[in-house]
Amino acid sequence: MEANNSNKVAPEALISKFEVTKLLKQDQNGRRIVLLGSIDGQQGILTAERTAFATESLAVLKAFHSSITRVNNLGDNDIYRWYLASSGIDADGHPSHDLKLNVIWPCTEQHIKKYSDQVLRMVNETPEIYRDYVRPYMQAKREEGRLNWVFNILEGRTEQEDVLLRDDGHGAENAFLVLPDLNWDRKTLGSLHLLALVQRRDIWSLRDLKKKHVPWLKYLRKRVLEGTVKMYPGLEEDQLKLYVHYQPTYYHFHIHVVNVMLEAGATQATGKAFGLENLISQLETLSGDEEASMADVSLAYYLGEASELWTDIYAPLKRGEKTAGK
Repeated sequence: MEANNSNKVAPEALISKFEVTKLLKQDQNGRRIVLLGSIDGQQGILTAERTAFATESLAVLKAFHSSITRVNNLGDNDIYRWYLASSGIDADGHPSHDLKLNVIWPCTEQHIKKYSDQVLRMVNETPEIYRDYVRPYMQAKREEGRLNWVFNILEGRTEQEDVLLRDDGHGAENAFLVLPDLNWDRKTLGSLHLLALVQRRDIWSLRDLKKKHVPWLKYLRKRVLEGTVKMYPGLEEDQLKLYVHYQPTYYHFHIHVVNVMLEAGATQATGKAFGLENLISQLETLSGDEEASMADVSLAYYLGEASELWTDIYAPLKRGEKTAGK
């Protein structure tokens, strides 16, 4: 019996001999690809994954920072900035734009908490907890000016070159715009991630949605799907997933639009992401008149232990203590 060809070739030589045929799969937010190809006429599969960042010491982290070159700014708004950059040289001897960088500066203590590793807790937000504690918290955050960057976009002061779609609907109540999420590289359709920002300012989160908003939400869904596939002909409507976060990062209603194939990380997990279609269905079946609201139901979601919602509201409630403002 003839020996397998792979036994006659040095393992290191197989990589250079591999002839790529097509991409089979891309996952881990684009960090791993699976390629179909052949070596000496026999089909093979090559999986390539970028290595994890070295983080074992401050010196290593500083060395990584020092290696960043060819920084290309993709956009900025208020305290947020995002870039493509190089951390090395590609096979042709050119700087490789293999890094997607985001900078928040100056950042707040809340930003530091949000981006730090922390223990997660599931909480059950009843209508009463929402009314007495969470809604006042939302109001306080909005009054701190944390939505300036959103209003800058909506009012045409910043990021207008990044607006992919603007729909004026039938007036301000229906209007919205779509732009890339700052974590998307703006070219890889498999990891597509867009944001639809609504013009109206009376809806802070899904808690403000009422049965009377169902026609508006259906209009939003229809126009966002139509607009996205028109911008990206390589996609079809049933390859897109629309969801909203609760708790959201900022209290102005917005919809996330992602490729269904995008690997679901924490931001798409149960307890964080609520599918738009399911929200519409839930609103349609709520008992009561057109004013029946998502504020009238209990919602389960997770929080990090460093979150102010946990430290100031849910942890005290769990201990049976009074919280701030009550």
